[in-house]
Amino acid sequence: MKKTPLYDNHVRQGAKMTDFSGYEMPMQFSRIQEEHMAVRTHAGVFDVSHMGEFIVEGTGALPLLERLTTNNVADLKVGRAQYTLMTNPGGGIIDDLIIYRLEEEQYMLVVNAGNIEKDWNWIIENKSYTSVTRNISAETGLIALQGPRSIEILQPLTSVDLKTISSYHFKRDIVAQIDDILISATGYTGSGGFELYVPHEHAVDLWEAILQSGEPHGLKRAGLGARNTLRLEMGYCLYGQDIDEQTTPWEAGLGWITKMNKPSFVGQEKLAKQKSKGVVERLKCFELNDKRVPRSGYTIHNMGQKKIGDVRSGTFSPCLQKPIGMGYIRSNLLGDSNQVLISNGKKYFEGNIVKPPFVNVKDYVS
Repeated sequence: MKKTPLYDNHVRQGAKMTDFSGYEMPMQFSRIQEEHMAVRTHAGVFDVSHMGEFIVEGTGALPLLERLTTNNVADLKVGRAQYTLMTNPGGGIIDDLIIYRLEEEQYMLVVNAGNIEKDWNWIIENKSYTSVTRNISAETGLIALQGPRSIEILQPLTSVDLKTISSYHFKRDIVAQIDDILISATGYTGSGGFELYVPHEHAVDLWEAILQSGEPHGLKRAGLGARNTLRLEMGYCLYGQDIDEQTTPWEAGLGWITKMNKPSFVGQEKLAKQKSKGVVERLKCFELNDKRVPRSGYTIHNMGQKKIGDVRSGTFSPCLQKPIGMGYIRSNLLGDSNQVLISNGKKYFEGNIVKPPFVNVKDYVS
């Protein structure tokens, strides 16, 4: 099993470790709810060094990325990042990823850990002789500092005015006396903050510096457990759980990053047909009125107990103090009602479909 550069630190700090996408990762350092609420109220720091990073550069880089992704890469300016998808010829989602435009002809792609090999092979299969690709995953660490106190914690460690880095923008500078850190105003929690790309050999130093700076501000170490509950409260998709190669952007509610008016991209024709014909099922968010946490494999029914879909993700929301989840629902079988029944195969639990996000994060800032 692979380990991140922070593995030994996590073990020393008493983390409960788990296997995630072939990496031994911290599930939690304390109680998941405590870590979750720390991010919403103050700040939390995550090791997400399992993510994959690719460099694509050269005169053929832009045409290649325009061909392989659904968003409009040509609109991406140097110093900015873009959330996008790679789709297969059938319109299914190969991966969701972030593209950074580092220079005019140089981009960095950040992909999900479980898809590193698959994504890399797909890019190599489609690349042209005018583009150069490098897989820098093994030499790159990634630390996510998330929460409303993130600027206060990180600012003493860098000369960059962090307030000038808008959402989905980035700057490269010295942080904690470490050269060439990419400081990105992105994240997977909904509570703001930064993702810091650091050379593998300096990840421990950066982690420790952030922890020390964050101590007066209520910073907590956080693991994958809290990362999952935080993303679910925002209605963010998790690859392999909520989206995969059998789901399309329209079905997953990701049409906003699928630009049908851009030059031809892989899967565009199939997606145009699906959009014209009409989408049968869509990913929906729901709350339960019971204490039972919905799990993948549970089924979704209308109030007449007719099955209309399947649960993909579920958790107990630390902010709302109630179970929440996401699943694919055939809207034509739901009718005008927002009420649903969630079944574990033995019993039905009443719930309501809601629009994401589940929470207004500003309500929880201390």
